[in-house]
Amino acid sequence: MDRHAWKPYLQRWSEEWRIAHPDEEPDSEPWLGCSPATEDEVRALESRLGCVLPPSFREFLLVTNGWRHAGNFVWSLRGTEEIGWLSDLEPMWADAYADWDGEDAEPAAARSLLISLEADAGVVYLDPGDVDERGEWAAYEVFSWTGTGPERHGSFAEKMHDFYAGFHALDRPRCETQREWDAKVEDARLASLHGEVEGPLAVFAQAARFGRDRASFLHFQMRTLLREEDDDPFYRLLTNSDTWPWTLDEDLFAAQALPLLFTAHERARRFGTGSTIQFLRDRGPQRVKHLIGRYQARRKEPGFRLCFGNPEFDAAAHAALDAGGEAWPRLRDALVHWRPLHEDHLAPIALLADPRAARLITPERGRELLATRRG
Repeated sequence: MDRHAWKPYLQRWSEEWRIAHPDEEPDSEPWLGCSPATEDEVRALESRLGCVLPPSFREFLLVTNGWRHAGNFVWSLRGTEEIGWLSDLEPMWADAYADWDGEDAEPAAARSLLISLEADAGVVYLDPGDVDERGEWAAYEVFSWTGTGPERHGSFAEKMHDFYAGFHALDRPRCETQREWDAKVEDARLASLHGEVEGPLAVFAQAARFGRDRASFLHFQMRTLLREEDDDPFYRLLTNSDTWPWTLDEDLFAAQALPLLFTAHERARRFGTGSTIQFLRDRGPQRVKHLIGRYQARRKEPGFRLCFGNPEFDAAAHAALDAGGEAWPRLRDALVHWRPLHEDHLAPIALLADPRAARLITPERGRELLATRRG
């Protein structure tokens, strides 16, 4: 990213931060940066360091010589006078993560450039020993309270985009960026129903990073059919969504997600681990506890049978699963009867709560279902 791209990007970020924090610094200009560094200042820094800075970071400094509110836990980035080697400025961090890359590897932290100034028990640094074909250095962040090691990003520009997405996910400013993502999510939803797979998956994943909760649920449905292991979104969607623009439909949650969550809960009990159901029973809102209790009571009724969706599809899917050796082609053909139960319903994920369907639907077959025009 060059300085001509950095300027509008950072200006937009600054304006959106002000939307999210209208009472902070109300009389100042909506700019989170500083005055630009001069070319001479950047060259003096490079001379002091003994190396040329990676392109996206060098261009960034020529737009703003420092930055405030870089991330949810990074309050400021250093300017040219403050940037230096991590081992010189914060030797404790260099020593603490010296062995993270393995016994035979040169420690990345020890050779890296510290670019964060203030952070919540953490640092952000660039690694001159991890360089791509564009000359970009890998960027890392690490926080002692996470209990994990450094998190890698391909470049400083990628790390800043991650900060920007994290700001949106946490602060949720009502702004054009969020409206743009919501429009992309709706287009991707329609594309998914038309049988596209990779494009919608990518859009939903990125939109979820920006805090678009609808995208998280749509992404969950596609990944469920692809049999991809992932953390489910329900902790967040069902415990914090009352004040957010999008709310997961309770009927859809009860009909399609609860069967899956109960299946996972039973598996977790066998292994002695926690589950989403247990969490929601303990800490979820009362309305969710009611849904869980009602579904659990239904499961205990004589003759209980899983419902896979709308009546036509449900009947066809059950007939397919009862067919034995012909089950998969019949189940695949039953998809012609499927209709979404809600505009946020992308696929018949409740199928995976049935052990017979779970054995039949491999990742390849799940992709085949998603690649079929639906609804």
